[in-house]
Amino acid sequence: MAGKKVTCPNCGAKTALDSQPALIRIPKQKDPAQRETGSSPVGPIAERLIANIEKVIVGKRAEIELTIVALLSEGHVLLEDVPGVAKTMLARALARSLGCTFKRIQCPPDLLPNDITGSSIFNPKSADFEFRPGPVFAQVLLADEINRATPRAQSALLEAMAERKVTSDGVNYDLAPPFFLIATQNPIDHEGTFPLPEAQLDRFLLRLNLGYPDNEQEIAMLQRLRLRHPIDDLGSVATAEDILTCQRAVREVHADEKVVRYIVEIIQETREHPDLSLGGSPRASMAMLHCAQAFAAVHSFDFVMPDDVKQMAHHVLGHRLILRPESRLRKKTVAAAIEEILNKTPVPQVSAAAFAR
Repeated sequence: MAGKKVTCPNCGAKTALDSQPALIRIPKQKDPAQRETGSSPVGPIAERLIANIEKVIVGKRAEIELTIVALLSEGHVLLEDVPGVAKTMLARALARSLGCTFKRIQCPPDLLPNDITGSSIFNPKSADFEFRPGPVFAQVLLADEINRATPRAQSALLEAMAERKVTSDGVNYDLAPPFFLIATQNPIDHEGTFPLPEAQLDRFLLRLNLGYPDNEQEIAMLQRLRLRHPIDDLGSVATAEDILTCQRAVREVHADEKVVRYIVEIIQETREHPDLSLGGSPRASMAMLHCAQAFAAVHSFDFVMPDDVKQMAHHVLGHRLILRPESRLRKKTVAAAIEEILNKTPVPQVSAAAFAR
């Protein structure tokens, strides 16, 4: 074929073939979320925590990872699922893995704010009132069935969630860092409950569902529980100081201006979506950014990419958006609206090198 002339069927031009034609190499398309790992300390610590908690919680790696993302983002988690799917056990396993103090509040309707925050008790020896701290002073706090408590008791947690402090009798008491609240509620039994208002739901960084395990996972769980519960032998693999170091490192994860603009555009679309009566607030924008930073850091990356934002969108926005009544009658869902927004919003087309510092 070397030196042979060929004629173009369209224009009739003749071209001589090269004796060594050049090869056309098409570069392999990489996953957009792939990038070089960085030197952040968050990844190894997060992996140790996940592996340790998986000794107790079987087959829920993604949910464990998201719980740690919320912890490192300095937020709180709402676990909404049916009874018996290890919501309480997840909180206990996390506290044991961190070596942090752990308290559990069962939330009946007669729970009072002082039962959560603590109260001042008269000491006859000193003839003075002494403050006795409540369970909210634990580093990892579980509020079980929070929607069974009255709004007055629920509101006692708001200051602790937002400001990491408690006010009692006009005196401010700081909570020992890291303070992490895991609240649970049952989505199927609403009799005698007080649904969380939107303002309080917005205080939770993420809402998660654990779901049922599959057959193989449930078999593995039963085999582990045959002799004794693995939580009894679970040891600490990190310290509170490690978590504080990781939280500072997460804030240093770089987010390019285009990624920040992408987050704002997504939140703006939620405010204008025809199926939604309430869109995301500026707090939702901050939550999306912090979760994307933590998600990247947990995977040992030093910068945020748009795929990290997409990964977190449903968990960050799912409990913050409200459907219009007519949309609910048309069987629309918040999840479908979020997916539509993610598909509609243009993704920044920038190479991974441009996102790095």
